[in-house]
Amino acid sequence: MHKQLKWGNIMSEHQHQHGDDCECGQDHEHEEHVFIVSDDEGIEREMVMVYTFESENNVYAVLLDRNDPEADGVIFRIEEENEEAFLVGIEDDAEWDRVTAIYEEIARTENEAK
Repeated sequence: MHKQLKWGNIMSEHQHQHGDDCECGQDHEHEEHVFIVSDDEGIEREMVMVYTFESENNVYAVLLDRNDPEADGVIFRIEEENEEAFLVGIEDDAEWDRVTAIYEEIARTENEAK
């Protein structure tokens, strides 16, 4: 899914406090970063940042559709300016091929570990 996407500001941040009835098995807080992302046709979707990774001095974020987590994710480069972070679409084919290969390897490794 290599498209030029625009992003909106963080729509909300949700923190979930774990308690005795929490089934995640962890004793920490979840923080959900939700973005409004518009595709080339102007269709807006709520996207959740689920993973970040680094490559060649850049940081990348993987976002999934909040309402359809089984759909393909989207990868953005995270750029900072004046202490603010921005999601930037990846337009360079070589960069896109590199980061998708890295993410696919990460996903494959994590699936094998389960």
